[in-house]
Amino acid sequence: MDFKAVLSDYGPMLSRIVASYEADPAQQQEVLQEISLALWQALPKFRGEGSLKAFVARVAQNRAVTHVAKAASLPRKAELDERLACAADGPEKSLEKEQQRAMLLDAVRTLPLGLRQVTTLALEASHTVKSPKPLE
Repeated sequence: MDFKAVLSDYGPMLSRIVASYEADPAQQQEVLQEISLALWQALPKFRGEGSLKAFVARVAQNRAVTHVAKAASLPRKAELDERLACAADGPEKSLEKEQQRAMLLDAVRTLPLGLRQVTTLALEASHTVKSPKPLE
């Protein structure tokens, strides 16, 4: 049996079978290659007891199911969107904030006692008070 003729005759069917199991075009090509290899290995075993089309489709279905099972066992991959902001500050930002706090505390410590108390209370209030939610 001519392997190239089988691929030529049933290529569109194989592509449709693969597309029904895999959405990613790059992965589709990989699965088609796996199916081609499996067909090349299986064709010598075809005895002609059924239709060649059914035989080719069965090999393709089996490889596609194996692909899906293998993919389902792997952890899901997600692309990192660089536009997403990180909730935590980076090391540079943390250092900058720490330096600003130290400078502010140094400045507050130079104030006279009365002003220091008022400033400390005002800074503490601005740190802990959150803006109210708007009424709906």
